[in-house]
Amino acid sequence: MGTDAQLSPEQTAQHVRQCLPDGGLFAGHRWRIATRPFPLDQHTVRQLEQLGRVLLKFYQAANTIYHWSAEGRLPAWPSAWLDRGKPQPVIDLQRERAFRAELPRVIRPDILLTDDGLRITELDSVPGGIGLTAWLNQAYAGAGAEVIGGATGMPDGFAGIFGDAANVRLVVSDESATYRPEMEWLATQIDPGRFSVHGQDFDGVADGDAVYRFFELFDLPNVPAAAPLFAAAADKRTRVTPPPKAFLEEKMLFALFHNRNLAETWRQQLGDSFQRTLRALLPETWVVDPAPLPPHAAYPGLDLTDWQQLKTLSQKERNLILKISGYSEQAWGARGVWLGSDLSRDEWAAAVDRAIDGFDTSPRILQRYHRPARVEAEWFDFELGQAQPMQGRVRLCPYYFVHGEFDSAKTKLGGVLATICPADKKIIHGMSDAILAPCALG
Repeated sequence: MGTDAQLSPEQTAQHVRQCLPDGGLFAGHRWRIATRPFPLDQHTVRQLEQLGRVLLKFYQAANTIYHWSAEGRLPAWPSAWLDRGKPQPVIDLQRERAFRAELPRVIRPDILLTDDGLRITELDSVPGGIGLTAWLNQAYAGAGAEVIGGATGMPDGFAGIFGDAANVRLVVSDESATYRPEMEWLATQIDPGRFSVHGQDFDGVADGDAVYRFFELFDLPNVPAAAPLFAAAADKRTRVTPPPKAFLEEKMLFALFHNRNLAETWRQQLGDSFQRTLRALLPETWVVDPAPLPPHAAYPGLDLTDWQQLKTLSQKERNLILKISGYSEQAWGARGVWLGSDLSRDEWAAAVDRAIDGFDTSPRILQRYHRPARVEAEWFDFELGQAQPMQGRVRLCPYYFVHGEFDSAKTKLGGVLATICPADKKIIHGMSDAILAPCALG
């Protein structure tokens, strides 16, 4: 169904529900259907349109800093931090010369809409939601809405990251199986003769194929397809995205960005303008490294001289998030995240102890918490047969697709997913009482 006329809220919701594929999009997950796309003002839309090239440049700079640190052209501590807790085969893989210039070709930041503007809480280079956002854009465009990216921005953007490869294999692990239905739907939308979805045992990759890696690097022992796949990519017989670079999947990159010792290197790599842009967008972040400080020293911005002192902060002072940096089955979704102001003193103290004790195997970061602004939203209750207003807080997930070789690559914004949770929820994620909607200028 395609129409130039905007449907009523009920007609829009009914249309969207009728468009759902038989197999669903997320295995076993439900959400509330919005009566219209989530509206963004012109300034925010312009920010999002410009952000893709900034984040690509950030990845390029982080890539350079890691390799220069590993090679002795910068101090050793940045690469030592980023390698912490990883087995040697993963470290060897991410230092493989064939992957040196490779970066993720799908860039998805998690962005909170706060009263003080946008704040990027993390970057996801193996993101779910690509097929879901493509479907949402298509469904709401079919109901007459003008969504960001249009009806085909997501599938066109995703298809473009693979160049002219004859076959594109989407390899989805059991760990990521929740997202397999959306990838199967996406493959059929683009070109079912060229795009195909496979499990973690897949061994049919041929020379010249392109592969989308929908599995985490901590999960490699459970993914038989991984070793031959990366060997073929290292020999340039196939291309794999995202590349096997665990350091680019670490949330501690934000701590490296804010570290004064690296400020000039970031400036040289990013330029003044992009560095200023990111300073405003990336919350203050610290790595919980238990190495002792000199008696006269304190962590910048915290006025703490020892991580144990985190436990003594008042609830108001605990407007801080502790989360696992990466390379862990607890480092994605809403798992492995603790909001200090939402916990009792004992719960917070226990989370701090885990962060300190876990540094060698699974480092944690501490991040300044920026409370999302309240927004007005509306979803359709099919049981009651009526639209329901909801006060909520929103996370925006724009999807940027990187096209071309990395020395001249361009980013394309395919669409923006809004996850709107009830206003009493502190941490925003795709829960069953959340509204999932595409975004539109409005």
